[in-house]
Amino acid sequence: MSLTPAQKSPTLKKYVGGCHCGAVRFEAEVDLAEAVNRCNCTVCTKMGGTTTQVAPSSFRVLQGEGETAEYRVGKSPNYRRFCKHCGVQAYGGGFVEELGGDFRSINVGCLDDVDLSKLKVQYWDGRHDNWEAGSRSEPWPLRAA
Repeated sequence: MSLTPAQKSPTLKKYVGGCHCGAVRFEAEVDLAEAVNRCNCTVCTKMGGTTTQVAPSSFRVLQGEGETAEYRVGKSPNYRRFCKHCGVQAYGGGFVEELGGDFRSINVGCLDDVDLSKLKVQYWDGRHDNWEAGSRSEPWPLRAA
């Protein structure tokens, strides 16, 4: 998946979203006709998030950036931002060469008026650093077989 703004998809749309209490609001251009992501790593499993990634130029915090705190796993260049008041992880970002470098990650459940049950989901085996296997249409097990 490349996040370069080469061609605009006809299903690309600007969405607005935010945390539960409303302190944090953001907007992003997202193509929800593309599959969204679920990962079985320990952070994603505990958070229960469904995410999608966009280029930084497609994402903007509208209000409350100062109301967020950051979480990183170790020295990872990738981070998650969550509301200091309600605790909802709304977005994040970082750098992954395979994604085209800098990216923003959006918790799709934080987007206003988006029904997660209508979206196609792809599952990743982050728990076992099995990224080379790619995604699949059913969840990966938490324990290696």
